[in-house]
Amino acid sequence: MSKEHVRISRRGLLGSAIAVAAVAVAGGPATAAAPLRTGAARPDGGGQIPAVWREFTRAPFTHPQIPYVGRAGHRGGAARFPRRPVVADVRAYGAVADDGTTDCAPAINRAIAAAGRAGGGTVLIPPGTFRIDDLIRIGHSNVVLRGAGSDRTKLYATKNLTELIGVYGSRYGGDKSSWSWAGGLIWLAPTARWDSLVAAVKAKAWPFEGWTGNKRDEWETLTTVAPATRGSWSVTVADPRPLKPGRLVLLRLADDAGHTLLEHMSGGGPGPESYYWDDKTKLTSYVPYEWPVRIARVRGRKVTLERPLPLDLRPEWDPRLTTHVEPLTGSGVEGLTLEAIETPQSQHLLDKGYNGVVLQCAYDCWVDDVTVRHVDNGFGLVAASACTLRRTRVAGRGSHHPYFCREGSHDNLVEDFTIERRTVPAPPNTQLHGINVEGLSSYNVWSRGDLQMGTFDSHRGLPFANVRTDITVNNDGRHGGDASAGPLFGARFTHWNIRVTNGRAGLMKIDGLAPYSATVGLNEVTEFDQIDVPDFTGDLHSRLELYGTTDVVRPRNLHEAQRDL
Repeated sequence: MSKEHVRISRRGLLGSAIAVAAVAVAGGPATAAAPLRTGAARPDGGGQIPAVWREFTRAPFTHPQIPYVGRAGHRGGAARFPRRPVVADVRAYGAVADDGTTDCAPAINRAIAAAGRAGGGTVLIPPGTFRIDDLIRIGHSNVVLRGAGSDRTKLYATKNLTELIGVYGSRYGGDKSSWSWAGGLIWLAPTARWDSLVAAVKAKAWPFEGWTGNKRDEWETLTTVAPATRGSWSVTVADPRPLKPGRLVLLRLADDAGHTLLEHMSGGGPGPESYYWDDKTKLTSYVPYEWPVRIARVRGRKVTLERPLPLDLRPEWDPRLTTHVEPLTGSGVEGLTLEAIETPQSQHLLDKGYNGVVLQCAYDCWVDDVTVRHVDNGFGLVAASACTLRRTRVAGRGSHHPYFCREGSHDNLVEDFTIERRTVPAPPNTQLHGINVEGLSSYNVWSRGDLQMGTFDSHRGLPFANVRTDITVNNDGRHGGDASAGPLFGARFTHWNIRVTNGRAGLMKIDGLAPYSATVGLNEVTEFDQIDVPDFTGDLHSRLELYGTTDVVRPRNLHEAQRDL
């Protein structure tokens, strides 16, 4: 029996739906899907296949409501992470377990730096509790920090990022702390980029945090790109000479004076065309849209990408492939718990920075079997793309953003994740979000999750083409986002097989909020607490199928079904 057969059988989720989809995508007989009626129960009692799924299999890369996310995550969603050879044990650099007084952060960082100088490898942290009075930094590619398991290795953090680096104000003004949505006590970012960010914070020159530097000026054009359509895997370039297979580049799209790029991200049509964009200054600061992608093949002027285009390429948006800051690739954190000293949760937007694990300017990196406890913010993706968070957990006294995905983060996969119930009551004037996405972030997936508190926090900033699938949620959080950040949703958001335990509709049932989107396989819910109105007028062209059901929709997991296609 092949490994692929074992993998699919172990899921036991897709059944004949995959067979139907495979025939449709392969261009098989048109009659292959005919026996399955829309919403009809399968003969084996395995569930119901919605019409929108059968439509998707006929046009998986260009469907108007459902995004193609079959290649989300590290190395296109690879099931296994690399096992790099062990090059260091933190004990050899002075780390001491379980004595409660030794600051082990310098030893751990020395071991990580040595692995970086060696060209990569695994740094081991054995079982036990290791006190850290500083943050842990992974700044070189192909370096893995590996504990003995989240139930055996603990890093006990005694200080926050305000103490360690300084006050971090918002580039948008006010008295907000950017540690409320940035930085981690385990921080994966390329060394030069991290150094420049910290220098800017200390100088109170609040930076942009993404792929093109603090002032978004650290890039050069490699080549311009001819017009192309969303879903294309290949583009035609003016000059292929700088492009080689395996090279990571940025696809850069600027907007025009009429904001037609933002309208396109919203699905187009009368609603987005009549929306007033000019005063959404926070949103417009996120443009240009920057999408990291590897080159798969170069044949003359035809360049094939490792993922299909996320948007149309139109001349008015000046499409081009550019350079970027040096990325962090092939690095990860595995098998440990990061526990911050327990302090009361800070008032909203005044977090001090007891933050968990953050990946920044990272591509093809990962976090596996990691728990964070008593943190202000849990796991962060900041200008991170093609990364996987697997078997992660947020626990303890409660957090502001258990998961945050922002500053143009794309194609990431968060799977097998848990947000535990808080262990103490929430202090006054604090806020709980949940699984956050904002800032033009696109094609991200949250899969197989258990939100014992929180919500699906679309945080304005026009995120688009994101998927939440096969998730149980006690929907008691609230979304955030400044009015100047614009719409809650762009086009092609999909909520697929969502089990809401407290019956609250907000941000779960999105057919009345998100344009060109889909809500499929959701139990019956009602509106209460935070109630939103759509940002766009007129017909939203959104789909609602198998509403009022629980675990009936097939395929059960939209991401896995797309990956298996």
